[in-house]
Amino acid sequence: MAKTVTSSPEEIEALIERFEGATRQLWGPLGFLVTALAVGTSLYHLWAAQAPVIQQLHRTRHLLLVLVLVFLLYPGWKGARKSVHPVDWLFILMSLLGLGWVFYDFEHFVYRQVIPNRWDLLFGTLTILAVLEATRRTTGWTLVLLAVAFLTYAFVGPFLPEPWTHRGYDLDRVVGHLYVGLEGIFGVPLDVSSTFIILFTIYGAFLEQSGAGKFFVDLAFALVGRRRAGPAQAVTFASFLLGGPSGSGVATTVTVGAITYPLLARSGYDPETAGGLLAAGGIGAVISPPILGAAAFIIAEILKISYLQVIVLAILPTVLYYLTIFLMIELDARRFGLRPVEISAEDPKRLLARYWYLLTSLVMIPLFMVRGFTAQAAVFWSTVLAAATSLLRPETALLTLRRADATGSGLVLDASRLVAALANGTKQVLTVAVTCAVAGIVVGIITLTGLGLKLSGIIIDMSGGQLLLTLVYAGIALWILGLALPITATYIIAAAIIAPALIRLGVNELAAHMFIFYYAILSEVSPPVGLSPLAASAITGGNAFRTMLMAWKYTLPAFVVPFMFTAHPDGMGLLLHAPPLTVLRVTLTSILGLVALSAATNGWFLRRAAWPERIALAVCGLLLAYPASAMDAIAAGGVAAVGLAQRFSRSQPAPETQTSRG
Repeated sequence: MAKTVTSSPEEIEALIERFEGATRQLWGPLGFLVTALAVGTSLYHLWAAQAPVIQQLHRTRHLLLVLVLVFLLYPGWKGARKSVHPVDWLFILMSLLGLGWVFYDFEHFVYRQVIPNRWDLLFGTLTILAVLEATRRTTGWTLVLLAVAFLTYAFVGPFLPEPWTHRGYDLDRVVGHLYVGLEGIFGVPLDVSSTFIILFTIYGAFLEQSGAGKFFVDLAFALVGRRRAGPAQAVTFASFLLGGPSGSGVATTVTVGAITYPLLARSGYDPETAGGLLAAGGIGAVISPPILGAAAFIIAEILKISYLQVIVLAILPTVLYYLTIFLMIELDARRFGLRPVEISAEDPKRLLARYWYLLTSLVMIPLFMVRGFTAQAAVFWSTVLAAATSLLRPETALLTLRRADATGSGLVLDASRLVAALANGTKQVLTVAVTCAVAGIVVGIITLTGLGLKLSGIIIDMSGGQLLLTLVYAGIALWILGLALPITATYIIAAAIIAPALIRLGVNELAAHMFIFYYAILSEVSPPVGLSPLAASAITGGNAFRTMLMAWKYTLPAFVVPFMFTAHPDGMGLLLHAPPLTVLRVTLTSILGLVALSAATNGWFLRRAAWPERIALAVCGLLLAYPASAMDAIAAGGVAAVGLAQRFSRSQPAPETQTSRG
């Protein structure tokens, strides 16, 4: 029996904090200080997006503001939830001293990476400790222990056996590499956090405060909510629209689920299936244009390509992902005989006529980049556009005029929504920014010791140089990493370790990094600690583990598609990096393969599939996932044979009942 759905904003916020980290609610002077710092941080980064800045100083300012806010907002232990503790002020002081030293002596500081002086060692050590403590507060112990293990590895290299041994480094070299140079804490991950990610979280907060989230859900139900499978398809479409600006699978799952779960239950979905669908839709948005997850910006920086090129890489995989979810939903509706549900949705034309402007900034992001804008400039001007267009209707306006008092004797400007948008934009980046900083420590040790090449060689040796086996090992390694680490950290570490192994075996570097990106994100729906399904089960009242298994079912294409564009050179067609005919062929065979795999997973093709038919469909689907012409022809023939057998078979089993679903 499902529990009452959680729907109030306070309960939704509490659920998001439960899975993404709880923060203090500060009032009075400290509350004002936090809001002022958060608003100031957003305004600074909006200014920096258009102004020339020295990158190392910009990253230092970004990290300093982030650390101060983390120690004010994230308690160090349960008993410190209600107020800021003296220990918090101590870590704030450590952050101010450690990062303030960079500004104080910058002209000489940047030349001392190899030979840091005693002040560099002192303040560098304070900075590393502050970053580790901020990481513990925002993401838990796992990433901290991983960073400590890598730091230990840098010192004990000479005492380790082959192939792990290295020359070993002293404190001067380690601190100089991680703190003074741009290959450690202030490396690419923090660069991306300070230039791209925070701008997109600010943009998402502007959309949230203008009411775009409710409009996206209403629009989804207006467009696809009138069919038997409409409620589930509308949920998926709403997750896609809302999840991009949100950037969080958990937040999208909880927000959409709180609104839509009653409709899914009325349609006949049990709590676990509904939760799996909500989690799949929420995480799918993080791998979808025009706003992908934070790791997508890091891909662009590592590969030295534009963010627009990353968007292009993701177009067809996104189409395949959502196409298969919609197919799964349709098969569910037929297999289980789901009930049509009357949905009181407004006419989409009327809805668009009133609130069309809430979509304009989302559409303009890729259009700005097509016109030659950088990703920073594109999201900056889209944020400005979102703020300006919100004024077209009073219910969406970020700035409004209201009566000064009950007598109506004057008007005052109400900027509370604008202030909330600026403050939330910074607060939403804190966890990601700290993750980027500590991931910089790990990556810095990997580059200092050459560990990345050692590990990639070990991976290749384990697989015997077989690409397909290497891909399987890589997927398993990413799943294990993702069990304990946030998505961004999983991608960054795997990009340094696994990507070189794939590239050495002939995988295009674009495909290698997209493979890692997809599997890093899938950690958020994978047992035993998939955060999105756990959040969904809290909404629906379903069994958490079964909800994760249902999320796996709906995210099947995301597990298969990365193999499609890495296992064979023609698979680059799915990333739109191949001749047009190759793109067309691999797209069509991929769709057919995913149809076969979906039918095999669901147990329903043209009708209920017997086990021999399901096995045949699964085998043909996997063969179609490998884009080789001869194999594709054989597999396509197999799918057609199963379809013809079902079409002309006399047996037409009835849909399964709710009881048979368990």
